[in-house]
Amino acid sequence: MPKKRSGGGLSPFQQAAKFLGVSVLAGAVMAGIALPAAGALGLAAKGSVQSFDEIPDSLKSPQLSQRTTILDSEGGQIATVYSRDRTVVALKDISPYMQKAIVAIEDSRFYEHGAIDLKGVLRALNQNAQSGGVSQGASTLTQQLVKNYFVEEAGDDPTKVAQATQQTLGRKIRELKYAIQLEEKLGKKKILENYLNITFFGEQAYGIEAAAQRYFSKPAKKLNLQESALLAGIVQSPSRYDPVNDEAEATKRRNTVLQRMAETNDISQAEANKAMKTPLGLKVSKPNNGCITAVEGAAFFCKYVEKVFLSDPVFGETKEERAKIWNQGGLTIRTTLDPQAQESVQASLKDHVNQTDKVTAAATLVEPGTGKIVGMGQATPYGYGKNETEYNYSVNYAMGGSNFGFPTGSTFKPFVAAAALEEGRPATQEYASPYEMDYPSPVQRCGTDPYVNTQGDTVENEAESEVGPYQLKEAMAKSVNTYFVQMISDIGLCPVVNMTDKLHVTQGNGEKLPESPSIALGAVGLSPLTMATAYASFAARGMYCTPVAIESITQKVGDKQKSLDVPKSTCSRAMSEKTADTVNTLLSGVIDSGTGQAAGLTDRANAGKTGTTDSRKNAWFVGYTPNLAGAVWVGSATQKVEMENITIGGVWHDKVYGGQVPGPIWKDAMTGALDGKDSPSFNLVNIPDPQKDKDKGNDDGDNGDDDNGNGNGNNGGLIDGGLTTTGGTTGGTPTPTISLPEGFIQGQGDGGNGNGGRDG
Repeated sequence: MPKKRSGGGLSPFQQAAKFLGVSVLAGAVMAGIALPAAGALGLAAKGSVQSFDEIPDSLKSPQLSQRTTILDSEGGQIATVYSRDRTVVALKDISPYMQKAIVAIEDSRFYEHGAIDLKGVLRALNQNAQSGGVSQGASTLTQQLVKNYFVEEAGDDPTKVAQATQQTLGRKIRELKYAIQLEEKLGKKKILENYLNITFFGEQAYGIEAAAQRYFSKPAKKLNLQESALLAGIVQSPSRYDPVNDEAEATKRRNTVLQRMAETNDISQAEANKAMKTPLGLKVSKPNNGCITAVEGAAFFCKYVEKVFLSDPVFGETKEERAKIWNQGGLTIRTTLDPQAQESVQASLKDHVNQTDKVTAAATLVEPGTGKIVGMGQATPYGYGKNETEYNYSVNYAMGGSNFGFPTGSTFKPFVAAAALEEGRPATQEYASPYEMDYPSPVQRCGTDPYVNTQGDTVENEAESEVGPYQLKEAMAKSVNTYFVQMISDIGLCPVVNMTDKLHVTQGNGEKLPESPSIALGAVGLSPLTMATAYASFAARGMYCTPVAIESITQKVGDKQKSLDVPKSTCSRAMSEKTADTVNTLLSGVIDSGTGQAAGLTDRANAGKTGTTDSRKNAWFVGYTPNLAGAVWVGSATQKVEMENITIGGVWHDKVYGGQVPGPIWKDAMTGALDGKDSPSFNLVNIPDPQKDKDKGNDDGDNGDDDNGNGNGNNGGLIDGGLTTTGGTTGGTPTPTISLPEGFIQGQGDGGNGNGGRDG
């Protein structure tokens, strides 16, 4: 039995046997005959060999995976993302030196032979036998191209990749047959172009254009002789000949390519010798990939776009189909993001909340009547390090957000008011609204047993001076808790749930709102995007439009661009114009004289609502103009920070209110986003003021919606006025509590403590 060479390589005899087998195989295929099993040739091979005639005749070139570019609404680049960094270029945009170098070292008789080079097989056999190693291969560029097609088609599936690269005669026969087809169909120049675009050059660079940019920071058409030789040499073994990590080995390989180019008369020996003496001249550019590189803090919006693509059936019926298109890339995605609005959002967040603060903030801006998301950002930047997070606090869990959203406090009250108005209650509706009261019972629910306050839960207002009776206008401006609890008791829970359903208000985990009276005071967790789109319906006079982030998508297929269908906003009437106009009038009062005065815009019609939750763990401001709506949340993602005696953005606060921290963020973000834009007016209605026969107390203009945390129940009460929830409800729906257990909300700890993972 022949012995192996010292060092573990095959002996010359074994090399000869190996290449003789390949030559016999090639001859058999070219003759078009069926090849018997491997054993008939006396060759050891794993796997079965398929009859040549049984192999399908068609081989489709795969859509090469390449970069996807995400643009803003004006065509500016937000980020580039890719599974494989590749930019497909035409042969005319590849340096002639590069074309000659790759042919010289990989298939020097490329232009002389067909799909299979028998002379090359014999030459390689002789050369390798003499050298005692494998210095030259026998596969043609066309055969290598076919192999790369199969690898590309396998994508990131390790099983399919293994099948595409397995060393069996069956795979070799399949490659040979398809190589014959490609030679007939494409011709030499197209085969060379495809090969240079599909080949892996190491350092995450697929294709010659990406390789030229990675190693030399220049386009492929400008590669010189020695640069071309270096890149051509990498192909055989990208890890071994990586010039970044092993300059000496890469230089040796480059010089081998240069010498081969001289031998094939592509260059003179003098040119080769001169080029061999030059340094590698690397000018490495690191990969610039992913949403983390997005401009103007748009990384979270960028990831949201990716989530939309991977989840929306318009891009493919199954998750796998959508992922395949995304990973193939070559997409140009034009989004709804307005660069002016986005810049304003990020600037405002940066001005008011520091990255290292104990709490963070998130803001989202939406265009009424279209659902277009024009701005999305947060104070904690995207990343995986200290004071960074990968969670997008503006969106629901399914789209990359926290697992339950965040309790909204009194910003939920306009939904209750809209439901009551739709039920026929007048804008002057009056309730007793005492400072403190038992939670009303029973309260009707949709088709189930009514809610019953079996535990004697109570609710109170922010200040003892807030004593009714109140009418709706004043109750909204002061955010009187007992008023809205009485309102929801009056109309029942079903109209409120029906209204929130029409406004697509769901919990952060995607579930419907619970039918519990506590929703009147914002006990459930919602996302800023959910709140912004719901409030945009008020601005649009009752028309709700689903949020959209993508305007258009084109995909590069070969040399052509094709358009893909994209999700469209679906608009539907959530309430009458009269109801919306009335709510707009009510919320204008909040900004004019109520809890949101600090957030009001001075140069245009605007409306909004403040909200602060139990123990001041969350503070909100949600507001809008007729042409832009926005929601701002401030708090800790883990719901562990109580915003009392706290410094936020370098400013000390003894107590944080909705109009005090999120309000100014909203004001500055909206001011910049709307600068130079039209200033339309609301269709306001006349809501007469009540006749006052006694002084019901003074409004301090900022704290009417907030909770002192002094409810009579356990853990300091529920929300916005001390509603306690010591017990459950009848009918199977317990009253939720905002004294959340540890780990209830997932995300970055305490607004950016850098733990980088989910709590709990």
